[in-house]
Amino acid sequence: MADKAKLDLGDKVIELPIVEGSEGEKAIDISRLRAETGFITLDNGFVNTGSCMSGVTFLNGEKGILRYRGYPIEQLAESSNFLEVSWLLYYGELPSSTEMVNFKKKVSSFSKLPEGIEKLVDTFPKTAHPMGVLSCATAALSAYYEDFLGPQPTKEDKDVLFAQLLGQLKVIVSRFYRKSQGLDLIASNPELDYCSDFLMMMFGEADADVAKALDVLLILHADHEQNCSASTVRVVGSSHANIFSTISGGIDALWGQLHGGANQAVLEMLDEITTEGGDAAKALEKAKDKEDPFKLMGFGHRVYKNFDPRAKIIKVACDTVLEKLKVNDPLLNIAKGLEEQALKDEYFVKRKLYPNVDFYSGIIYKALGIPTNMFTAMFVLGRLPGWLSQWKELREDTSAKICRPRQIYTGATERNYKKLDER
Repeated sequence: MADKAKLDLGDKVIELPIVEGSEGEKAIDISRLRAETGFITLDNGFVNTGSCMSGVTFLNGEKGILRYRGYPIEQLAESSNFLEVSWLLYYGELPSSTEMVNFKKKVSSFSKLPEGIEKLVDTFPKTAHPMGVLSCATAALSAYYEDFLGPQPTKEDKDVLFAQLLGQLKVIVSRFYRKSQGLDLIASNPELDYCSDFLMMMFGEADADVAKALDVLLILHADHEQNCSASTVRVVGSSHANIFSTISGGIDALWGQLHGGANQAVLEMLDEITTEGGDAAKALEKAKDKEDPFKLMGFGHRVYKNFDPRAKIIKVACDTVLEKLKVNDPLLNIAKGLEEQALKDEYFVKRKLYPNVDFYSGIIYKALGIPTNMFTAMFVLGRLPGWLSQWKELREDTSAKICRPRQIYTGATERNYKKLDER
């Protein structure tokens, strides 16, 4: 393959370097395009634009491949745990047994929030959306850890911040849940694993099988290449904003229904189907009708063109949770009906519109008793190590620049101002 691409602009032909990644992904390096030609590229949504070189996550949507630092997601979900995967993403290698023990202790050491953050969380109305609370509280942490606000965090700073945010964000989520439900707070137990501790703080009990299922779900959410929220973290981080405001930006991006809010949208869809009689078959027919405004949420994926490898794994975890908890919920019955019928419906099979990770995660959270508006906050807990890993990689890249996309201006051309009485 040639190492350069030629761009013919009529009166000028330039050569652009071709870059190839470790998995054979190819890119044309246009970093000098504007300087040499005055042209820019136009790519709505950046779907054909590589914003960085990254060694964190490899994703191949056509083949249904997802790997963290080279390890297949299937192996990690089966044999690893969430904190170990978090370490892998952040540091690039699996931890030793000693490193793992010390890391768990370090995360557990951040199981208490500054008093001001506790008061802030408690101040919000019970009806507040948990994502707004979480975003605000995360940004507000910057007021209590001023040593981490400098433009160049040290290695020691980054190590502390990694464990601190993993420990404190789950406390923020569980605290607001308990307060919003009018329940007494339950302190973190450092003797428990990450997910068992979280379930105890939320509900006062933690079944081992359910905790494992939740652990798998968090692993599957841990990172997903340059998605909207990860890209937001990199954009905000590129300005050398502090880590708390940077992660807060990622939380806000994840809040959107087209991104992390998709699992909440699944339950809202199930509510809509219930209101209309609870007929799963009818809902599928409505989804096929292009004239019908009804949308089937939780099926298909923008990136995965064949199947979402995470969905196969999470389906097992979902079945485990439903069997263990023996939940009798009409919404979950409708969800299972949609799943069963869509998987054998020629329309959906032909278009590869299979249930995705958002479909099953919504069912799991519903079965656990987590309020629908808190689903996306759960997603934050899973995605946090990925954001932190992307941020760390960005800050350690000496060639990284502040993000500043260009545009093609389509507004009014120059015109003269007229005073109010002349208009």
